[in-house]
Amino acid sequence: TGVPRCGASLHEPNKALRIELNANASCIWQIQRNANQTIRLIFSHFKFAPSSSCETESIKVFDGPSTGSPLLGQVCDDTDAVPVLESSSDSLTFLVTTNSVAFTRNFFVYYYFFSPGSRPENCGGELTGPNGTFSSPNYPAAYPEFRYCVWHIQAPKNSKINLQFQDFFLELDRNCQLDFTAVYDGPATNSGLLGKVCGRAQPTFESSSNVMTVVLSTDDTNSYRGFSAQYSSVPLPGPVEPNATLTCSSDSMRIVLSKSYLASLGFSEAHLQLNDPSCRPVVTDSVIFSFPLASCGTIKKDEGHSITYTNTISLAPAGNSITRQKNTEITAECRMKNNETLEVIYITKNNAIQRMAARGRYNISMAFYESDLFSKPIKYSPYYVDLNQTLFAEVTLHSTDPNLQVFIDTCTASPQPDFGSLTYDLIRSGCNKDDTVVTYPAFENHGRFKFRAFRFLQSFPSVYLQCDVVICDSNNTNSRCARGCISRHKRDISPYTWKTNTVAGPIRLKRDLRAAEYSESLTEAEVEKTPNLQQYNFYTLAFVVLISNILIVVAVILKHHKHQAEYRYQNIQSS
Repeated sequence: TGVPRCGASLHEPNKALRIELNANASCIWQIQRNANQTIRLIFSHFKFAPSSSCETESIKVFDGPSTGSPLLGQVCDDTDAVPVLESSSDSLTFLVTTNSVAFTRNFFVYYYFFSPGSRPENCGGELTGPNGTFSSPNYPAAYPEFRYCVWHIQAPKNSKINLQFQDFFLELDRNCQLDFTAVYDGPATNSGLLGKVCGRAQPTFESSSNVMTVVLSTDDTNSYRGFSAQYSSVPLPGPVEPNATLTCSSDSMRIVLSKSYLASLGFSEAHLQLNDPSCRPVVTDSVIFSFPLASCGTIKKDEGHSITYTNTISLAPAGNSITRQKNTEITAECRMKNNETLEVIYITKNNAIQRMAARGRYNISMAFYESDLFSKPIKYSPYYVDLNQTLFAEVTLHSTDPNLQVFIDTCTASPQPDFGSLTYDLIRSGCNKDDTVVTYPAFENHGRFKFRAFRFLQSFPSVYLQCDVVICDSNNTNSRCARGCISRHKRDISPYTWKTNTVAGPIRLKRDLRAAEYSESLTEAEVEKTPNLQQYNFYTLAFVVLISNILIVVAVILKHHKHQAEYRYQNIQSS
């Protein structure tokens, strides 16, 4: 990795580059080699200046020997992926430019030449069906070097995918820069990164739809047994009945009506309106209204410990004007209360009400960030930190309602992912319990705080963070969110809309990372040669037994000599 600080001309068949740049840089790296092969370029870690834009700071990759070649792709601060670019020939160029912000940028990139056109055995592929299994090449033997495998998973429609790695052992490094597995929430590697993993773990991922993409990337340094994974499909919240469906999320309402059902009521999809008549449905095989919660005339009602969003679809009968006296309405109601969302459709016809219901919940997530700008989330797991390092955490409510407020009520840390009896309070009832905790003012749909890595990490290999979150109507000045810290002597009876908890972690010390990197540098043969604890116990026991036997023999000899001496002394006395 010893390359010139700003740009280079590279001719090796493969190389890893650690690049560190400051402000106002413009550096060009050219990769070229006379070979009938193409180049795969992987930016496995990149850290730009905070809040930089693609216009002022980026990496541009060109498909050829110069920056005048066709643009192959661009990497920026907001790139939500592990960028992998492939040339069409044996030359490739990339240009890194930085803006004037005083900040040290860090990039890790490696490339290698490969022969296109043939996919190695058991390296990626198409996986279809409700469930399945797959593994890394050669599993459980060591995976090969310089592999880039992509698995595309497609489950049945109206389902999501649960992916679980039953066995996982890849080369470990701090930012998963060398060997890694990346999982994307969609049909391609530009679909949104769910996470990047390396080392030893048993990660799980869940998609938001019926498609998911999994990537394995390896370099040429160390290889281990790889992974074995299985996926299963879980039905998405389906229709409350085949005729009408209501889905409430934290940011939108979606109503689906079948054409046949509308026809059975004597109506046509052409005669529909919401509270706001300008919000029109999309008509395909079904009639679909999909709109943000705070739009289309939706009525919002705060009822203390719950909040309700209601909208009404008026159906104008298809036919002559006489039947218009028999008005029919569909009322869709999303009620957010405590840990659940109650979704209800009321269909009113001729003064008769038909009620249908299903359940959902607010979409809440928690993540760690690199700085108090909260612009760059930590996407690798585990999150390795220094003792007393300041950590920045953010809880996000994914909602389009601007009048909802997130309040962090309680946060606890535990070495156990199920948060058993051993816990440590960071925040309790809105009050900071750890001296290093600083909470930030409410910002849109986010709750934010920072704290220092605590003493827990000195005694336990991993620490998890769990936060109880309260969501309130920001216009309610008497809500739980508005009251802030409440001592345990006071009983909280103030209203809130919804309450749940969310978990982040694990957090580990960097010294454990260095120890893990050292231990994983041992080959399996070296591990087998290392005597185990039972062997040491056996040797120790044998040594103790041997010493004991020697002491017994010495004691017998001494006793024998003592008896002889006493006998001689008695003879001397008698004579």
